[in-house]
Amino acid sequence: MKALVLHTVNSPLSYQTIDEPVVHTGMVIVDLQASALNHRDLFIAQGLYAGIRLPVIPGSDGAGWLGERKVVIYPALEWGHSPDFQGKDFRVLGMPDNGTFAERIAVPESSVFDVPAHLNWEQAAALPLAGLTAWRTLFSRCKLKSGENVLITGIGGGVALTALQLATAAGATVYVTSGSNDKIDKALGLGAAGGENYREEGWDKRLKQKSGGFDVIIDSAAGDGFALLPGICNPGARIGFYGGTLGKVNGLALQPVFWKQISLLGSTMGSPEEFEEMLRFTAQHGIVPVVDEVFSLEEGNRAMEKMKNGNQFGKLVLRNSA
Repeated sequence: MKALVLHTVNSPLSYQTIDEPVVHTGMVIVDLQASALNHRDLFIAQGLYAGIRLPVIPGSDGAGWLGERKVVIYPALEWGHSPDFQGKDFRVLGMPDNGTFAERIAVPESSVFDVPAHLNWEQAAALPLAGLTAWRTLFSRCKLKSGENVLITGIGGGVALTALQLATAAGATVYVTSGSNDKIDKALGLGAAGGENYREEGWDKRLKQKSGGFDVIIDSAAGDGFALLPGICNPGARIGFYGGTLGKVNGLALQPVFWKQISLLGSTMGSPEEFEEMLRFTAQHGIVPVVDEVFSLEEGNRAMEKMKNGNQFGKLVLRNSA
């Protein structure tokens, strides 16, 4: 079968013919129709990820045929027994285990779920990792309730956009930030109530004035901008974060955190049960993941380059079948 293989860091993916996946007890073969990129794939290719083992087929997101059944794949393995945190054997598809940038993949039978009927292959492939991460951060960790004010920072990436869609469907009023006014305008078209460009001085004060303050904030960047978030929180607010691409937080004052009883809640991926809940909610509300562009499997390096440039709005998807 054909697959994209990463042999060494800081090198292009190799589009090549490899052996068929091996099926062990309890596993099934999915004929992948589409897969989607995540920043994790880029970080691994750049050598910016812990415990890299090569060669490997990247990719955590995928959807395809299991016999005559249209399925989407839970994007991780071995969550563990506790709903509160992942176990020691937890890992994400696409390294160290081979991932979805291939024509076929072997996964545990328990990892396949029915595709929501309103989604096509590309939309279904765009959903798993982003949808699961957004779902757990919003609902399991931050306990979002209808009628609350939500801020989602850095709109444009897959998780942030899915969080916007999930939160608005749940009855929240959602605001966004971005370094791009164009991305803010597109988010308004998806249901955001307002937004501010974080490159412009005073963005936080303007957002607080517009919104009246936030009950839930969803962030993936961290960095110095994170220090401004408690100041625009309402009492009892929850700040959920699932990434830290800008590194350490400098200048964070703890006084507003304890005085307003603010909760800082880290979140990583989610359990198979949460994945099933997210799929059910997506089907119930007709949520359609935002797809920026679709490439052939052979064009995987072009898709990776676009992700590196950071200009996309939504998911970059590969069409795995000819």
